[in-house]
Amino acid sequence: MNQIAPFTVKQREYLSCVPPAWFNVAEGGKRGGKNVLNTLAFCLTVEGHTSRIHLIAGVSTATARLNILDCDGYGLLNYFEGRCRAGQYQNRDCLYISTLTGEKIILVSGGGKAGDEKLIKGNTYGCAYVTEANECAPDFLREVFDRTLSSKDRKIFHDLNPKAPGHWYYTDILPFHEKKQAKNLHYGYNYGHFTIADNMSVSDEQLKEAIGTYDPDTVWYRRDILGLREQAEGLIYTCFNPALHKVPTKERAYDKYYISCDYGTVNPFSCGLWGRCGGKWYRMAEYYFDSRREKRQQTDAEYYEQLVTLAGSRRIAAVIVDPSAASFIETIRRGGRFRVEAANNDVLDGIRDVSTQLRQENIFINDCCTDCIREFGLYRWDEKSPVDKPMKADDHAMDDVRYFVRAVFAPSRFSFK
Repeated sequence: MNQIAPFTVKQREYLSCVPPAWFNVAEGGKRGGKNVLNTLAFCLTVEGHTSRIHLIAGVSTATARLNILDCDGYGLLNYFEGRCRAGQYQNRDCLYISTLTGEKIILVSGGGKAGDEKLIKGNTYGCAYVTEANECAPDFLREVFDRTLSSKDRKIFHDLNPKAPGHWYYTDILPFHEKKQAKNLHYGYNYGHFTIADNMSVSDEQLKEAIGTYDPDTVWYRRDILGLREQAEGLIYTCFNPALHKVPTKERAYDKYYISCDYGTVNPFSCGLWGRCGGKWYRMAEYYFDSRREKRQQTDAEYYEQLVTLAGSRRIAAVIVDPSAASFIETIRRGGRFRVEAANNDVLDGIRDVSTQLRQENIFINDCCTDCIREFGLYRWDEKSPVDKPMKADDHAMDDVRYFVRAVFAPSRFSFK
């Protein structure tokens, strides 16, 4: 069995409050040890619990497995090593565990989509652990609360990374229990806030390396490193420095090429040609077509011709395309020249990855790519939205840059949980 690193005073205080509490919330920066803490508390609770059926969940079943069953080698599979087995219960994935109080069934569920609450109906759960709780659907979390009501030793665990202060989790869930706890010290609400500095398994060298991948002026630094609830506002790519990242258009010893593409008919169409030189990536050239500006639209066949022109005689490793552009993807495939790769369209993770690669000076933009450079200076957060969302303007080259970075670099970013 893998041994957990020593706990800090703050972590031990959180664990000591679990037995008398029924609702336990661990929030804070990434790699703050939240999963390890809650997983250990969950395992200890299940070990002596009188109920047979329990629940673990996340945005998806894959997330629940990664964060709770595995948990970087410190999850349920580690704690119950030699006395657990994977199986099915009522046609649902589960883990059967031999404990000091008999066999337990741990159901595994996804909870990120509307309607996922139906997956956990029909059972009463002794305790439940929902990882990345504020990424899950509100109705799913409500169902988890309801499905544990009759437990003789009710325990619910949430872990979460911070969001904007106006996020529904901070308006609809936490304030209610905070007020209850303030009025009654025996109510049973246990809250802990942790950052990477609380994780004793991270060396000083690793900590320095991780912090170095973040721009201190960004919302990502304040959330991921400091563990603060922050509203994303202003320019998105504050780390884009034209004096550094905009470079002369000239011949370089490129050894690999990609093209990234954000498709648009009424909205602009943006393509970037990328070349690798000396381990760094350069946006060598681009094709940007705004039908409103040009007062005409182009067909998929015309866009494909521009793609061929942009590539020239170069051997392109792949054309990374907006996954919603089904007709254009089919046109490229029929052309027979390029391998097509559907882009990863996770916007927030993509923005964070682009920021990381800019800060690490791994991507540069040739000065001929005027529309891309223009959008870097205009791309902004929607400050009226209660959740993180970019403005739907000046974002087309930004989308194709994001597609490229997610395809070529991810998951090279420092692996946070």
